[in-house]
Formats: sequence, structure tokens, C-alpha cells
Amino acid sequence: MLDVQGIRKAYGGLLALAGVGLRAERGEIVGLIGPNGSGKTTLFNVISGQTRPEGGSIRLDGRDLLGLPPHAICRLGVGRTFQLLSPFPRLTLAQNVAVGLRFGEPEVHRSGRALAREAERLLHFVGLGAMMDRPAESLSLGELKRLEVAMALSTRPHLLLLDEILAGASPAGIEQVLGLVRRLRDQGITILIIEHRLQALARVADRMVALDQGVVIAEGPPGEVLRAPELVAAYMGERE
Repeated sequence: MLDVQGIRKAYGGLLALAGVGLRAERGEIVGLIGPNGSGKTTLFNVISGQTRPEGGSIRLDGRDLLGLPPHAICRLGVGRTFQLLSPFPRLTLAQNVAVGLRFGEPEVHRSGRALAREAERLLHFVGLGAMMDRPAESLSLGELKRLEVAMALSTRPHLLLLDEILAGASPAGIEQVLGLVRRLRDQGITILIIEHRLQALARVADRMVALDQGVVIAEGPPGEVLRAPELVAAYMGERE
């Protein structure tokens, strides 16, 4: 479904991505891991159109995404959450999700009641239905992460990029989010996840791709990748 090849992105003299490639099959959960500064979020920004690379290719279901603006990529079926959260703080959770619903179907003139029902359904799906009338600014970090998932789902994505959605989650919250990720996959959504809680990620990911200094250093089943000497060295700062 997703085919990323040879992506290069530099910021001045810093090469953030040095020919990165990865693939994701339909309905697959792929974990993207690596130490801070390894290029994970830059890769998400390139896939979703926020950042334009200097080279490489990105194809979604055979269609070239490079050069398209973020809103066009979103309407082609790519949704994402962000490490730095930016909901509309004074709008209710339901209103935040309704914004995405309007964007995702601009040609459909839904009634306000229909929008409210769909927003409520998505909020219940992520475990926030009881809070739908609360302002976003009243949520905890873990709750905000789940609101971002609901907002991303409102645009009807086929590919969902999740950036550290376990951040701020309690042990019980982690279990809830992992269950949410599995349910998303069961609906046929392909998922890429950036996450630093590696053992939790290993419980849901079909494969992992490890980055360090802008290159892929390991790829494969979670157990194999987490034991890879290159990954251990990257996290321990023992690169040659």
C-alpha cells in the first residue's frame, strides 16, 4: 500500500534522512523506532506533505504523493497525529472532531445533527465519548492523544501515521491505546507508529523499522529488531 524509496532531506548541513525507504502492506502495523533525532518525525512530515524532500519517491496505492500539498494528501487517505498537540483548545471534543468531518467530506452538506452523531461515534471509539462536551483544553496529555486519533479518523484515512500516542499514558491507558490500535487495524487501516515505549509497541506491531542518523539500521519482526546490535548501539550512543 505504501512504498517509500530513497527519501533524502537536509536542513542546512544536517542530513536528516539519507536515502530512507520502507514499505507497509494494507492492514499492517509498522513501528518506526530509533533515538531522538534519528529522522522519524521528519519522515512522517515528508509522507504527509508538511516537508518536501530533496530526493526519493513516495507512492500510496501506486499514486505518487511527492509535490502534493498536505490537504491533498490527507484527502487521498493519509491521516496523522502530531507529537506537538494542536487541537482547538476552547472548542469541545465533539466540535474538534466535526472540523475534521467537514474537511474530509467538503462536498457533503451534512446536517449539524448528522455531524454530531458521527463525532460522538468517533469519540466513543477512542474512549472519550463521555467527555464529548468538554473543551479540549481540559484534557490530560493522554486524553489529548486520543482526541488527536479521533480527529485523524474524521478524515477517513486508509493510512494512519501515529506519533507517540502512548506519551502521557498510565499503565491502564497504555492497554486502552494498544487495544485501540488493534481495532483500527481490524477495520483495514494501515498504521505507522512512532513510539519510544518499545516493549509496548512490540505487542502490536507486525514489523519494526529502526532509524539512526537518517538511515534504516534494522528492519523485521519486533523481537529481531529489538535485539539488533545496531539498535542497541544507537540507543547506548556507541556508534562507530
